[in-house]
Amino acid sequence: MTDVEIKIENIVSSASIGKDIELTEVAKALEGVTFNRDQFPGLVFKLKEPKTAALIFSSGKLVCTGAKSIEDSKIAIHKTVDLMRTIDNNIPHEFEITIQNIVASANLEATLNLEAVALELEDTEYEPEQFPGLVYRLKDPKVVLLLFGSGKVVCTGAKTKDAAKLGVEKAYDRLKALELL
Repeated sequence: MTDVEIKIENIVSSASIGKDIELTEVAKALEGVTFNRDQFPGLVFKLKEPKTAALIFSSGKLVCTGAKSIEDSKIAIHKTVDLMRTIDNNIPHEFEITIQNIVASANLEATLNLEAVALELEDTEYEPEQFPGLVYRLKDPKVVLLLFGSGKVVCTGAKTKDAAKLGVEKAYDRLKALELL
């Protein structure tokens, strides 16, 4: 198996603090918050370090996006909850953080003939009039790869960095075996 270098572009994680939140109070207490209930049911809280955005919902659910590592994603959620605790000290200290999606990119260092790939490779969709990339769905690991003629790849749907890397490596090996690289 070939060792392909991947770069994490975005991690989406979520958590639930197990209690309802008064969003107008949070919006007043935190700096860098966007809140317009008519446009979006939650508030958007932007952190500078790590550079992320947290979506906070009145149900007590949080979604963090923009992190470049799993560790930064967890730090961002903990920082957000710690700041929320300054206005409501009944917010639990223990809660579970779940990685929902990892988006990673890679470069296969070769150009791809996407029409040939679409004909030879199973589980693909290629409609160049609608989207310039080929969509390749893997079952194991369960990820979706966007392959571009330039050899660039975007992997989405992974829950771990290893799954993203494995998905790209499997695609590379399959393309090599079919002599499409």
